[in-house]
Amino acid sequence: MSIDLKIKQLAKDYASEVVANRRHLHTNPELSFQEYNTAKFVAQKLRDIGLTPQEGIANTGVVALIEGRNPTSKVVGLRADMDALPIFEKNDVPYKSQNEGVMHACGHDAHTSSLLGTAKILFQLREEFEGTIKLIFQPAEEKAPGGASIMIKEGVLENPAPNSMLGQHVAPNIPVGKIGFREGMYMASTDELYLTVKGKGGHGAMPDQLIDPVLIASHLIVALQQIISRNKKPANPSVLSFGRFIADGVTNVIPNEVTIQGTFRCMDEEWREDGLIRMKKMAEGITEAMGGVCDFEVVKGYPFLKNHPELTRRIKNEATIYMGKENIVDLDLWMAGEDFAFYSQVVDSCFYRLGTRNEARGIISGVHTPTFDIDETSLEIGPGLMSWLAIRELSN
Repeated sequence: MSIDLKIKQLAKDYASEVVANRRHLHTNPELSFQEYNTAKFVAQKLRDIGLTPQEGIANTGVVALIEGRNPTSKVVGLRADMDALPIFEKNDVPYKSQNEGVMHACGHDAHTSSLLGTAKILFQLREEFEGTIKLIFQPAEEKAPGGASIMIKEGVLENPAPNSMLGQHVAPNIPVGKIGFREGMYMASTDELYLTVKGKGGHGAMPDQLIDPVLIASHLIVALQQIISRNKKPANPSVLSFGRFIADGVTNVIPNEVTIQGTFRCMDEEWREDGLIRMKKMAEGITEAMGGVCDFEVVKGYPFLKNHPELTRRIKNEATIYMGKENIVDLDLWMAGEDFAFYSQVVDSCFYRLGTRNEARGIISGVHTPTFDIDETSLEIGPGLMSWLAIRELSN
């Protein structure tokens, strides 16, 4: 039997276990940097397979190696994230979250269970490939500074160092059975902006005696968009959005200060730094000219995610062989953030999408929503495909 058929058979054989693991994780979600029980569950499942997991990386991260023949010849890293989100689940399913206010609304339960399935397949086939598979179960993708950055600092990309990294993410906009790829720039950097505009509040009927921080902040909201429309190159994707504006006065009372919170996203690290400098200078300058003071704080998030072109072409080609050309789709740029980007900045990486949508069954909700769910038939496809891609990449 050919290796691809062996993988497909094993993926089918293990599918019910992968689904069971996913449902366990979905029922028992844990927030970023708090994945203690999840990590214990993952480590025990790896031991059950026959592996020796290394625990406690970035506190709750878990790593394990699957060594084939000639294990030092090449190393491929496979990553899954484990954390959930602070969302109240509204799905009426048997595996609904039992941790009120916490939900696997981004599919990390699927990522983790899928990688456990991949581990089981690859362990069974370890005599049929050369090299080493490095399994990385990562905490805290959803919360800055991101579990990936901490795991890298603690040596996850060393001893042994992966020659390439693969990661997959569920895609509720792609029908189940299809896989999405994009070469080069794919996902955006993510920085959080916190502005406090200070003035002199007082009675709204006497504006001449005040320094109105509400008016100043309103000018800033409009003016800062000029950084995007007039300072960046048109071909460089970038987004500036403000989602929180707090002026805690009343109808006839102007407050002493206003707070604004927003996000800045782009796909160029040089422009990212330049844009932030320009925003700070503009915000402080406009506020000063209008008589106030602006505290401009930036919480740096993840870098932009880039899929190595040559690696991604190889992976896409192998996925086409495994899945069929009709099941491969091209992805658009996505201005969301993902801390897999930290890996992509230091090692050749490919981050692809696993279709999980099923309109006939009503599985259509987007990630980060209280009704998000997946078509669980994707949990046979995901482990099988990743196993195939990892083995084929080791042979390249």
